[in-house]
Amino acid sequence: MGNILGDGLPGAAEHVAADLLPLVNRLARCGARVEEALAHLRDIQMLEWQSPAGRAYRDTVGRQGAALRQAVDALEVARAAVARHAADSVAAAASAGRMP
Repeated sequence: MGNILGDGLPGAAEHVAADLLPLVNRLARCGARVEEALAHLRDIQMLEWQSPAGRAYRDTVGRQGAALRQAVDALEVARAAVARHAADSVAAAASAGRMP
C-alpha cells in the first residue's frame, strides 16, 4: 500500500513525515495531560470518605480513572502508529533514492 498523499511525487513522503511529526508530539502531550488528570483522580480516591455518598463518589472516580487509563493506552497506540508511519515514509523515500 503506497502513500496516497502524493505517491510518486518527489519530496511527498518527506512532506507527509514532516506534517505527521507535530501530530506525534500533540498525541504525546495529550497523553501526558491525561496522566496528570489520572494522578489527581488517584489523590481524590485516597481521601477518607465516611458517608455513603462520598464512597459512591470515590467509586465513580475510580470508574472514570479506568476509562482514562484506556484512553491513555489508546493515545499511546495512536502516537506510535503515526510515528511509525512518518518513519516509514522517510525510509521509503530514502530507499527509492529520493533523499540525499
